[in-house]
Amino acid sequence: MISTSSSKHSKRTALKALAACALAMGALGVTGIASAQTKLKWAHVYETSEPFHKYSVWAGDEIKKRTNGRYEVQVFPASTLGKEADINQGLTLGTVDIILSGASFAGRTYTPLAISYFPFIFRDAEHQLKYARSDVFKELAKGYDDKSGNHITALSYYGARHVTSSAARPVAKPEDMKGLKIRVPDAPAYLAFPKSLGANPTPIAFAEVYLALQNNTVDAQENPLPTIEAKKFFEVQKNISLTGHIVDSLLTICSGQLWAKLSAEDKKIFTEVMQEAAEKTGREIIASEARLVEEFKKKGNNVITVDKNAFREAVLKATKPTDQGYRQQDYDRILAIK
Repeated sequence: MISTSSSKHSKRTALKALAACALAMGALGVTGIASAQTKLKWAHVYETSEPFHKYSVWAGDEIKKRTNGRYEVQVFPASTLGKEADINQGLTLGTVDIILSGASFAGRTYTPLAISYFPFIFRDAEHQLKYARSDVFKELAKGYDDKSGNHITALSYYGARHVTSSAARPVAKPEDMKGLKIRVPDAPAYLAFPKSLGANPTPIAFAEVYLALQNNTVDAQENPLPTIEAKKFFEVQKNISLTGHIVDSLLTICSGQLWAKLSAEDKKIFTEVMQEAAEKTGREIIASEARLVEEFKKKGNNVITVDKNAFREAVLKATKPTDQGYRQQDYDRILAIK
């Protein structure tokens, strides 16, 4: 016969065991929920006022929505997680999951990809958008993927790059570039244009350009009109020369570690969202380029319309794609896109 006190003791032990079990299950439940959501870091070097940031945030929200909250994307703008070279390296180090980056920087890993930076290779924005959907771009992107282990999902139109210069150094013709100390991004792809015209290219990180222009560390810089506006370069550079020497683009790149973890269904969602974001970004940039020429004139800047053919001929006389480490057949195929 079991005593009453012994029975009470057994019940207490059973209740404690149940409580402990419930706690353990609860903890497992919370952990299960937490691990079901993957947090991703998306980095770029652009201002929060720019379409590149706006549509990165939009893409993050869409990914969360379309994956039923399984992925939470946090966007880090304006070089918060480092300069462009740093965030490219971050893909390999695992410190970032997704970046927006010029093909110029990705081209450090796989040189042929930077062919799009050869001066005057694109006629205009529409030519470049056709390139983004072309077989030649897909092949170049695959070459980068194979070499880097990362994965390019989309190409966005970034804008036609123009030269801005100090009041004392207006650029109206190719000869005006001679001896000009011009800031360029810290990637080899940007050197062909200034070097072939006898300028003195000086690599300076994007976040430091305004100060370098203000202090006359350099005489000039080159960027698309929306960037000249967003970064307020027009405040410290009197002249804006519409050279349009590079029709620039940004790549959306996922780290190899992230891409390998995604299911086929999620890869499709990420690709579709990122390509939609790229399309929206490009259309907004094209619209802002159309209005900015007049806006800069109203601000008192000297906007110079140049003979682009004269610049193109001067560049091609001094250098060719193979001199820059690019493949002639890629150049020819891109020129042939109609």
